[in-house]
Amino acid sequence: MAVLTPETPTVPSSAPRHALAPPRRSRTAVLVAAAIGFAGAFVVAYLLFVRTEAGQRAEDGVVRFAQNLPRSTVDWARPLAGIDGVEVFGAAGIVIVALAVLRKRFALGVTALVLYLLPLAAAQLLKIYLLDRPDVGSAGAPHHNSFPSGHVSAATAVLLALAVVLPARFRTWVLAVGAPGVAWVAAATVALSWHRLSDTVGACLLVAAVVSAGAAVVSARRPDGSRIPPVLTAIALLAPVAVVLGGYAVLASATSVPARFVAALVLAALSAVAVVLLAAGPLRRVNFDPSGARNRLEGS
Repeated sequence: MAVLTPETPTVPSSAPRHALAPPRRSRTAVLVAAAIGFAGAFVVAYLLFVRTEAGQRAEDGVVRFAQNLPRSTVDWARPLAGIDGVEVFGAAGIVIVALAVLRKRFALGVTALVLYLLPLAAAQLLKIYLLDRPDVGSAGAPHHNSFPSGHVSAATAVLLALAVVLPARFRTWVLAVGAPGVAWVAAATVALSWHRLSDTVGACLLVAAVVSAGAAVVSARRPDGSRIPPVLTAIALLAPVAVVLGGYAVLASATSVPARFVAALVLAALSAVAVVLLAAGPLRRVNFDPSGARNRLEGS
């Protein structure tokens, strides 16, 4: 006696992967979380360091101390004073486009150039026109707004733009090798009394937020279907604020002005490295090339 059983439909093994399941946008979620995390930390840094008396008092003491240091004490930072920012960062933009042309990826070069120039414009707009530094009783230091730092914004933007325009397999290495350069710029601006700690941290956070937001737009248009653990999304959202709060706690707890100055230098460098590395994770496998038909990791 024959037993009839309903047939179970099968999917041919040759069927494309996207036919088996809808694409997962978890990478986009991580990038959105990173953009929100960096932007939120930027706001926290501004409110905590710039808008409170305690924050201003901690940072203004560092500025006054740096202004009175003998020149020889900060010789390691002096090369930054001899750099023409307009020429250097203009040349960086040319290099970004040239790399894209050499790779025959002109559209990628445009994307990288936009992600380079947009945070620089945002930093200047915020510093000059939108943000202010109220006088809350901390005398002896300049009270014009210097948040965020233009020098550190430019250094961070150059590094992230290079990571975008170069082959993706080099992206993590580029960011890891370049992070100490951004750290030096951040610490040097503090040593030369050009900027406060919060200015340097805010600059890194702003650039990372803009680039992460741009990457999220790219990723949403070309989802790659990869799974990303939820814990990475939580880290992307919360870790930037932890960097700001940790820096504030260390700076505020320093028991003397010289100790606070040293703490500001170290924190500026470490915070810059931390922000770059936090951005590196979500950006690692994003295909920024608009001409790519599929969102797969660039191999060349």
